[in-house]
Amino acid sequence: MQPKLNSIPVAFVEALREVQVIKLSLSELERKWRLREEDAYARGVADGERALSEQLVQQRADLRHLQNRLFVQFENVIPQVVRDCEQALISIAWETARKVVNSIEITPSMVEATLEEAMVSLRQTGRVRVQLHAEDLALIEGVNSPVLLKELGGERIRFEVSSEVGRGGCLVYTDFGTVDARREVKLELLRQSMES
Repeated sequence: MQPKLNSIPVAFVEALREVQVIKLSLSELERKWRLREEDAYARGVADGERALSEQLVQQRADLRHLQNRLFVQFENVIPQVVRDCEQALISIAWETARKVVNSIEITPSMVEATLEEAMVSLRQTGRVRVQLHAEDLALIEGVNSPVLLKELGGERIRFEVSSEVGRGGCLVYTDFGTVDARREVKLELLRQSMES
């Protein structure tokens, strides 16, 4: 049995044309409402998917922008990190070289080699004065060094002790200038060349 609907009079301004009365059953009416609800739900889902898709596109653009900024920052930072690492490696290499050189035992042949290296360019000059560390001079005098023996008898080269010269090095004074063959000076030149 169908429920009774209250009839309410409706006043129209104009006369109705082509009006048909449709009789629908309650189940038919429920079916139409369900179809409308399903249609509205489908439109809501489509609108939600579209809004979500737009948000995802915007988020991807934002992420891409952040990524590009990060890459630019890396490009700016990496050279500085490389320079810092190079400086750290140079410092480590320098300190290692200094420790190795300072730990090497001073031998007569090493002192002779230093003297020969310092005096090789002075073969044609006049008088020469060579300053050595006291222990180095005693060391090569004690072993009858050919370098010293060759020059000790003459007046061209004079060897003397100096507190300014560390072990393993020498200072050579000529009429034309000075040759600084001290180990610490050589190490400092090595450090400067490594840093440049």
